[in-house]
Amino acid sequence: MNKKELVAAIAERTHMTKKDAGKILDAIIDIIEEKLAGGEVVRLVGFGTFSVVKRKPRKGVNPRTKEPIKIPGGKVPKFIPGKELKDKVK
Repeated sequence: MNKKELVAAIAERTHMTKKDAGKILDAIIDIIEEKLAGGEVVRLVGFGTFSVVKRKPRKGVNPRTKEPIKIPGGKVPKFIPGKELKDKVK
């Protein structure tokens, strides 16, 4: 499912227009991005938790040249599914 299909499903389920459903989905994504960028955790009980974790720098290998390279550390977003989501997927 891509974003366009998700917007259509939201619109159908909520009896909204696709335009309004798209605005709502965009707003939700923007809010989650803003909170993660600010270092906050976003918990959606039953669905999951969005957070930011720090990655340590590590060593890697260039697949073309086989030379060792340094991969810098940084912050990356992380999603941990909630129990209810895990149970529904099983």
